[in-house]
Amino acid sequence: GLEGLVTAASLPEADTVVTAVSGMVGLKPTYGAVSRYGLIAYASSFDQIGPITETVEDAALVYDAIAQYDDRDSPSRGGAGETAAQLDRPLAGMKIGIAEEYFDGVRDEVKAALLAALDVYRALGAETVEVALPELKYALPVYYILACAEASSNLGRYDGIRYGYKTPHYDDINDMICKTRSEGFGSEVKRRILLGTYVL
Repeated sequence: GLEGLVTAASLPEADTVVTAVSGMVGLKPTYGAVSRYGLIAYASSFDQIGPITETVEDAALVYDAIAQYDDRDSPSRGGAGETAAQLDRPLAGMKIGIAEEYFDGVRDEVKAALLAALDVYRALGAETVEVALPELKYALPVYYILACAEASSNLGRYDGIRYGYKTPHYDDINDMICKTRSEGFGSEVKRRILLGTYVL
């Protein structure tokens, strides 16, 4: 909603705030701000933990609570300071980069909503700056290569012996591993593991 669009600019730099048709606020923190300890690893260089809440204020409060240094996660560094206390910070002097590529293929009503949000930001004192990101078209293909390769590696431990689910009925060790991985993973996860194994 509009609340998320207006107050999200006060959240930590480089973090991503998402509000969409669900009416929820999702915060994807900067890599390393929140410990991944206990997370089932999918793609280690992408995996992050962040709150999904009903309001921006709730997202900031949860983020402040979980953005702590943890020596059990090697890239952990913790948050950069109190976030919730900055929610009312004025937007004057802030710059918002607008990549023209973000609007490619976007439905008209979504584009109109984004442009209206930018008008709100400008009215609150922020400056918008147009930028070009021609390499953005490579982001999704590169993501699929890296994420699937990391998923294939990370999810290899789910063999029924070392970690995770184990099929209850099998004939021998090879049958057990095949059935465990066939039964324990959904079709999309299996597809990504296969793509990642091919990439590796």
